[in-house]
Amino acid sequence: MHASQKIRHRHADVDALEVFFREAGRPGDPAVLLLHGFPSSSHTFREVMPTLAEVAYVLAPDLPGFGMSSSPTVAEYDYTFENLSWTVERLLGRLGVDRFFVYLHDFGAPVGYHLATRAPGRIRGLIVQSGNAHADGLGAQWDTARAYWADPGEATRAALPDWLTFDGTRDQYLAGLPDHVRPLQAPEAWHLDWERMTRPGNVEAQFALFTDYAAHVARFGEIAGYHSAHQPPALVLWGRHDAYFDVDEVLAYHRALDRMDAHIYDGGHLLLETHAAECAALMRAFVLDNS
Repeated sequence: MHASQKIRHRHADVDALEVFFREAGRPGDPAVLLLHGFPSSSHTFREVMPTLAEVAYVLAPDLPGFGMSSSPTVAEYDYTFENLSWTVERLLGRLGVDRFFVYLHDFGAPVGYHLATRAPGRIRGLIVQSGNAHADGLGAQWDTARAYWADPGEATRAALPDWLTFDGTRDQYLAGLPDHVRPLQAPEAWHLDWERMTRPGNVEAQFALFTDYAAHVARFGEIAGYHSAHQPPALVLWGRHDAYFDVDEVLAYHRALDRMDAHIYDGGHLLLETHAAECAALMRAFVLDNS
């Protein structure tokens, strides 16, 4: 492995926040921005970054409130996906990144779509892994969330699944997986996630982002307009056992985008934990084909 492919672990001061990020590759190569979801961090990209760094300059930040980045309280930071996108945009500015491919996963999807709709010309392509932009992916498991978003109160909140716990964090990795896939999941991932979520005020921050996901769903029409007008090339990766985002979402991307390649694996919501090598090879080829 060349030295440039090795992952470098760095910090940057962004608006008085310490933002941790992983970096690999050469800054002159096409940039790839990897945006993680809940409850993970840039740790989820540890196995794909060296392969991507053969052909790209790869950046994987920990969003505020996640991983090794600062975790301000809800009184100190506005936990909305739009605000997270501004933090990421300022980090990109610090690093001199203008145009980039963007990886959209879970909570990272609304962050990335704010970047894309704000400046469509910056986006070289989309890599979507369990990242929703259509109602198709939000099945019946989201009914209690929709009820809460429509009428937030004690009763609708009490009806929500109890996911902001250690068990709920573990379920993000294991829920829906058949017995032959479960042993592929390394347990340290959810232990790391939960350790970071136990920082003071972090559970409240995570709930604030869940609440703001309603604003992302409300933007699906705007995102559809972005897809239609700009037709970014896309690589869509999905785990067919994802218990949170239905595989129907893959067909929604197929209908929306003219240049879309999709791969569905025998995995779950945190697909890179079990299929990193397969996804890394596809991502590398996608960057080469669209640079």
